[in-house]
Amino acid sequence: MSKDRLGDAPDQPHDREPDALTPHGSAREPAEVPPPPGKGPFLLVGLVALGLLGWGGYGHWQQRAAAEETQRKTREFVPKLRTVSVERASQPVEVTLPGQTDAFARAALFARATGYIAERRVDIGSRVKQGDILLRIAAPDLDQQLAQAEAQVGQLEAQLLQARAMVDQAKANVNLANVTNNRTSTLAVQGWASKQNADNSQASVLSQGATLASAEAGVKVAEANIKAQRATVDRLKALTGFKDVTAPFDGVITNRSVDIGDLVHADGTGTALLSMDRDDILRVVVNVPQNLAVGVAPGVAASIKVPQMPDRTFSGEVERSSVALLTSSRTLTTQVDVPNRDGILRPGLYVYVTLKVPRTGQNVVIPAEGLVFNQRGTQVAISRDDGTVEWRGIHIKRDLGTTIEIDQGLDGGEQIVLSPPADLRDGQTMERQPAKQDGKPLKSAAR
Repeated sequence: MSKDRLGDAPDQPHDREPDALTPHGSAREPAEVPPPPGKGPFLLVGLVALGLLGWGGYGHWQQRAAAEETQRKTREFVPKLRTVSVERASQPVEVTLPGQTDAFARAALFARATGYIAERRVDIGSRVKQGDILLRIAAPDLDQQLAQAEAQVGQLEAQLLQARAMVDQAKANVNLANVTNNRTSTLAVQGWASKQNADNSQASVLSQGATLASAEAGVKVAEANIKAQRATVDRLKALTGFKDVTAPFDGVITNRSVDIGDLVHADGTGTALLSMDRDDILRVVVNVPQNLAVGVAPGVAASIKVPQMPDRTFSGEVERSSVALLTSSRTLTTQVDVPNRDGILRPGLYVYVTLKVPRTGQNVVIPAEGLVFNQRGTQVAISRDDGTVEWRGIHIKRDLGTTIEIDQGLDGGEQIVLSPPADLRDGQTMERQPAKQDGKPLKSAAR
C-alpha cells in the first residue's frame, strides 16, 4: 500500500476550500486584521458604572435617612386625642319590661243557701259598693228549719224549768230526810225507837241526796240542750242571711251565670253565681331578670305605659315580690300597685313597666367610642396626669348603645381617650383635646 492510501496523500480537491475569486474569476487578496481597540471605551464604561453605583448608594442613603427621620418623628410625635371624663353611675337603673295588669282583688260568689233566685239586681259591667245586695234567694225550707229550731228552743226551756222544779222538790225531800233521821237517831239512843228505824232514816237521807244530785244534773243537761239548740238557731239564722248575696268589696261585676228562677245549692260546687273584680287599684305583674332582682324591693318607683294609650303614663311602686326566683326563667315575680280611681286601666291589659331599680354597686358609664376590642380583651386608653397613655382592661356590665356601663377596671374620674388610634402605645405621650359636641364639652350620660 502506498503512502497516499495511508493518509499521507495530498488533500483531495473536495477537501480544500476554493480560493476566493474576484468578479473576473481571478484570486482575491487575503483580508487585513483590524487593530485592537484602545483604553478609552473601557475607561468610559468604568466611569459610567461607578456613577451608577454612586447614584444608587446615594439614593439608598437618602431612603435610610428618610426612614430614620420618619421613625424619629413617630417616636417623638405627640398626638392630639379627644378625651372625656369617666362619670360614676349614681342614678337608678331604668329597665323596661313587659307586664300585665290584674285586679287587686277577685271574688267568685257561690250560694250558701239552697233555694231559687228570686231577684237579680246586677249584670256584667255593673259597678257596686261593698255591702250592696246583688241577688236574693228564696229558701222556704230554710225558713221552716229556722222556725222549727226556735220552737225546739222553747221546748227545751220548759224542760229546764221542770228540771229546776225537780231540784227544789229534791232539796225539800233532803231536808225532810235529815230532820227525820235526826229525830229517829235521838229516839234510838234513848231506846224509844228501834235500831232498824234509825238505819232506815239514815238510808233515806242518802237516797234523797242522790235524788237531788240527779235533779241538779238534769238541770245542767237541760241548759246544755238549750245552748246547743240556740247554736242551731244561730246557724240557721246565718244561713238565712245568705239568702241575700252581697258585694264583698267595691268593684265591677265581670261574670253572671244565673237568672231569676234558677235553682241554686248551698254546696259550694259548680259554677259561681257571680264574679267581680276590684279595680280601683290594679296589680301589675312583671318578671324581673336575675341581674336586677337583688335591687327590687317594696317602694321601688315604676311607670306604666299602655300601647293603646301612648299619651298616658301611670305611676306606681313595687309592693311585693315572690322573693324566690322562678327556676325555669331565672326571674323574680314582682307586683306593682297602680292607683286606678278613674277606671281608665282595666285588668288583663298588656303593658310596659319601667322600673327604677337602685344600684347595688359603684359602676361607671363611658361613651361606646372609647372601647377597643383586641387580642388582649376589652380595653380603654386612659390619659394620665403626666401626659402619657395607659391601656387598661375593663368589664362591661350593660350595653346601653351609645354608652357602656362598666363595673370593673374604672373607678370614676379618669380621662379616657375617644376613638384611640390603632398604633397608640402604652406609655406614649399625648396631648388632651376635650371632646365637644355642638360646641359644648361632651359628657358621658350616667344612667
